[in-house]
Amino acid sequence: MKKIIATLSFILLMLPGWSQKVGLVLSGGAAKGIAHVGVIKALEENEIPIDYVVGTSMGGIVAGCYAAGMTPEQIEEIILSKEFLLWVTGKLEEGHNYYFARKEDDPAFLRLNLSLDSTFSISLNTSIINDLSLNFALAEKFAQPSAIAKNNFDSLFVPLRVVASDIFTQSEVILSKGSLSSALRATQTVPFFYNPIRVDGKYLFDGGVYNNFPVSVALSEFAPDVLIGSNVSSKTYKEYPYGKDDQLISRSLLYILLDNSDPTEIPDSGVYIQPNILNYTSFDFAKARALIDSGYNQTIRQIDEIKKKISVRRTREEVALARNAFTSKSDPLIIEDIQFDGFNHNQQKFIKRFFNSGKRPLNLNQAKSGFYQLVSHDYFNNLYPNFVYNEKSHDFNFSLTKRKQNNFQVDFGGIIATRNISNIYLGINYYYFNRTLTRVSAGFAAGNFYKSIQLKARIDYPNRGRFYLEPIATFNSWDYLQGNDLVVTNETPTVLTRIDRKVGAALGVPIGKNYKLSIEASYINNKDNYINSDVFVSSDTLDHLTVRGSRAGFSFTTNSLDRKQYASQGRAYAFSLDWFGVNEGHEPGTTSVSTQPTKYYRSWVRAKVSLEQYFKQGIYSAGYVFEGVLSNQPVFSNYMGTVINAPAFNPIQDSKTLLLQNFRAFNYVAGGWRNVFSIRKSLDFRLEGYLFKPLEAIVQLQDQEAALDSDFTKIYFAATAGLVLHSAVGPISLSVIIIMTMRTLWEYSCM
Repeated sequence: MKKIIATLSFILLMLPGWSQKVGLVLSGGAAKGIAHVGVIKALEENEIPIDYVVGTSMGGIVAGCYAAGMTPEQIEEIILSKEFLLWVTGKLEEGHNYYFARKEDDPAFLRLNLSLDSTFSISLNTSIINDLSLNFALAEKFAQPSAIAKNNFDSLFVPLRVVASDIFTQSEVILSKGSLSSALRATQTVPFFYNPIRVDGKYLFDGGVYNNFPVSVALSEFAPDVLIGSNVSSKTYKEYPYGKDDQLISRSLLYILLDNSDPTEIPDSGVYIQPNILNYTSFDFAKARALIDSGYNQTIRQIDEIKKKISVRRTREEVALARNAFTSKSDPLIIEDIQFDGFNHNQQKFIKRFFNSGKRPLNLNQAKSGFYQLVSHDYFNNLYPNFVYNEKSHDFNFSLTKRKQNNFQVDFGGIIATRNISNIYLGINYYYFNRTLTRVSAGFAAGNFYKSIQLKARIDYPNRGRFYLEPIATFNSWDYLQGNDLVVTNETPTVLTRIDRKVGAALGVPIGKNYKLSIEASYINNKDNYINSDVFVSSDTLDHLTVRGSRAGFSFTTNSLDRKQYASQGRAYAFSLDWFGVNEGHEPGTTSVSTQPTKYYRSWVRAKVSLEQYFKQGIYSAGYVFEGVLSNQPVFSNYMGTVINAPAFNPIQDSKTLLLQNFRAFNYVAGGWRNVFSIRKSLDFRLEGYLFKPLEAIVQLQDQEAALDSDFTKIYFAATAGLVLHSAVGPISLSVIIIMTMRTLWEYSCM
């Protein structure tokens, strides 16, 4: 039978006007699907025609790129770019991280994104990866090809079919028309990794769920004479991965979905290609170059087999002419208007202010800038973008679709330490969006050393210049005696409890993309209880120091650090200028020399600047820290009260849990150098050193009063070395800390 088929095929080849039609099928496989780019590259170099292309998941993305008129080299350039790695890992493109909307850092390491409707029904958003950058990139790259083809995949540069899945009916869905970017986004929606999108009114998921190697689709849709199938899906592990199973179990769903293909589906007349990717996983997007090479090399090994089965040749010049003829039909990506799906009139007015204040038309950069400014607010994380072509006017509309919003967020976090400073954290955030965007939040921390309650509401106004108003109420409490000292010594531990209460409001405005100006005013009511000696017995009573009054000022800040703690990339700058006007009340305890209560009015101005920046090269990252404070703050009733209320330099993670008297002053300069060595992907070794120079040191006189000393020979030194493991629930550190006093460059005495 095979001889008869071969004979008929030969006869048909000899007939005038007949030529073989070649179909290419690309399987799913997540990162491993990048190898398909090398397959296409080798086929074009050897003049093998590609008349139809079908793909699933990552294979669908590569197939879509080729069908849209991209050369193999252009697809390779995109996949090897740093932007591509950001898209697939859920990070925003560089240059589009708008600091103004960034949520302030808190101790949370786990967030539940919930949707709360008017009936108080709550649903959980289970996606792991943020898809904002990916969605916009797909919309941008495929808007013009989709417009040329009039949303008909048969009219693309190469006819295309994309396979997705309908979870509800448990069936594959073959996409042959509509928005090309939406089809490609749907085919790689791995459940629980990405949020699904609606296509033709249906929520669709990754095509690999039901057909990860869509040979049957290519045969039924196009009936090619020869079928080439590139499969990157295979058993991930031939034997059970002992020792790695704990790390891999969280990825088990992806293995089940995308490592499920049948190579026997390729007919005998076709060619089956399986690149050698045994050493790669579905998450190795950073190894794109090697994956492309694996697909290319395997295709070259089989090129003689391919040429025997495919007699037709198509030169690269012929392909280039056809490709240019297709892409030359594209209209410029000019945006005439913004379209909305799911937003009321007031919400639309709010959103339009992000796009050139309502002025039209927009170019692509203006639309992109507005989109990223908008989604920098957590509330808009589920916004879906697309470009819709207007055939009459030959321009585009920018479509924004409202998916189920994450309007209710619950954060969990805290600190677990060998010292008695552990605490737990709960944060609650609720968003309300109409004329303005309002976020009401509450944060609670509880532990022996530190307790806190913070209530605030941020109201964003987009009209007449973007700004926000943020009323805030804060209660903080520290108990240094419960926290214990960092090092066990024979000295009496710090006896100090602090209560910090504040009620105020802030006005914030953006300064460009990366900076924020905040103007603040508040009423403060603080209370400190402490002893004035190194000896404390149970019969002693504590000094009580109260500070009540007003604080007003402004701050100018930016922050692009890659982590809340133990950063190794990015930068953070801050400058603040504050005025204080307070009433100080002191009631002496039994350890105080003074016996009479006192009351004073104090006022001062304080300027503070802090800088932190890292420079990364390979596995090594170097960073500097600088901090300076200038003020005319007066001394308080006694030495301890003065030190407690002085600004502090806290460069080491544990510094804030200790009362380091020599690292506090009204006026000082301080700085340090941080060395970070990346031992493994999530394990760092850090070596850090710091110097603190008080311009006026706070010293204690014989009567426990405080005085300022301008002795410029006093310099204080601190250093730390340790390992930091960046786990899924936050950093785990093991450190050694050294704190010293340096009077000259040659004489040291340990504190």
